[in-house]
Amino acid sequence: MALRTRLRGLLEQAGSQMLASIEPPRDPLAKEGPEPPVVARLVVEVRSDGSRTIARGALEGGPDGDTVAIEARGTTPAQLAASLARAVLSAPMLWRGAASSARSLPREKKSAPRRRRQPR
Repeated sequence: MALRTRLRGLLEQAGSQMLASIEPPRDPLAKEGPEPPVVARLVVEVRSDGSRTIARGALEGGPDGDTVAIEARGTTPAQLAASLARAVLSAPMLWRGAASSARSLPREKKSAPRRRRQPR
């Protein structure tokens, strides 16, 4: 009995030492910075009857503050998630914002066109 108790104490002590070396010390005074501004809102309502699930909502934001209706359907959670992602990523406001962002990126200089060799 004494050996078992002693081994258990040694194992607990070794485990706590290992955890102390793995986990970084937490600074209780550390604070996160301010949150960035809201650039878009997505509000979704999910309805299910057990055999099918429908997610309906709205996506608002983008450069013009547009609002777009979103609808997704699925019979499994994975299908619903894929359908919802497809609906959100196909929103026209995202493509307009991406296009305007791409236009503001610096462009590379185009090299002069290469001349084709004439066959002999």
